[in-house]
Amino acid sequence: MKDQLNISNWTCPLPLQNYPTIVMGHGSGGKMMSDLIHHMFLPLLGNEALNQLGDAAVLELDQYPTRVAFSTDSFVVNPLIFPGGNIGELAVYGTVNDLAMTGAQPLFLSAGFILEEGLPMETLGEITTAFSAACQTANVLVVTGDTKVVNKGHGDGLYINTTGIGLIPAEVAIAPENAQAGDVVIVSGTVGDHGMAIMSVREGLEFETRIVSDTSPLHELVETMLAASLDIHCLRDATRGGVAAALNELAKSSQLGITFEEAKIPLRPAVKAACEMLGMDPLYVANEGKLVAIVKSQVAEEVLAAMHSHPLGRDAVLIGQVVSDHPGMVLAKTGIGGSRVVALPVGELLPRIC
Repeated sequence: MKDQLNISNWTCPLPLQNYPTIVMGHGSGGKMMSDLIHHMFLPLLGNEALNQLGDAAVLELDQYPTRVAFSTDSFVVNPLIFPGGNIGELAVYGTVNDLAMTGAQPLFLSAGFILEEGLPMETLGEITTAFSAACQTANVLVVTGDTKVVNKGHGDGLYINTTGIGLIPAEVAIAPENAQAGDVVIVSGTVGDHGMAIMSVREGLEFETRIVSDTSPLHELVETMLAASLDIHCLRDATRGGVAAALNELAKSSQLGITFEEAKIPLRPAVKAACEMLGMDPLYVANEGKLVAIVKSQVAEEVLAAMHSHPLGRDAVLIGQVVSDHPGMVLAKTGIGGSRVVALPVGELLPRIC
């Protein structure tokens, strides 16, 4: 049983205790909105830049390299709280991971909270607390933000938008056009965990082993990989569309082919069982803490060893290679010796998973 959130620990909690749920006034720009910002968001997320509450944050970047990675994402996951995480940490790690796939060091985030009238204040507090803890884990600062409230029935509780800024070291060059025939393809760990954790809640599925989300920040794993070798040509986090979408994006962008062995894809038994029960291909199921890497073959062993030394890469495995044949296409070698085309899904198999 999870610990009860203690609102009395919040800074000057009285104005929030007067309103146990979000009301339209919390997005009005007036006193109620100010109370929400000053008594919930700033105590949890505040820092020198955010505390100014200006229309924009002014950031000093003179001491950093000039190449900047810039990414934005919106999070509409349902349910808001799921096995292994919630929308708060998911929003932080999702944007941190987008930056990490360029080799960037994540530094700053914006946070836009779209609140639905009637959202319990306790739920918002739990999610914002997780958001704050995720920022500390990823060592990023929220330097600007926004809060809006929509009428009851129009917002599904809470949506979050985050924008991230990171800085790319001068020696790092990660991009799809760097892929070469003969490169190898590595997956950092078991696939499908996040999508099946969400679906198990939605469908009321129970297994001998509880399925939990793999929501995690990948930037330190990427740093570990780059410390082993700079010959990492491409990176993708396998979120919506799963490993299949990530491989197809890389094949299309590089205009090279990719082949991999289906049997080498790491799967947790419970995830495999859930996919079989729901008739889903785990290659297309979303992850929130896994990456796909295209690496020069000569350094594959060093990179894999480095990944295995990191908690988020201990299950990393080499699954295939980049080829000059069938440019833009992904082929899976099946367990019976044949091959099948792994295409992009036509639509979204698992909506509202991030």
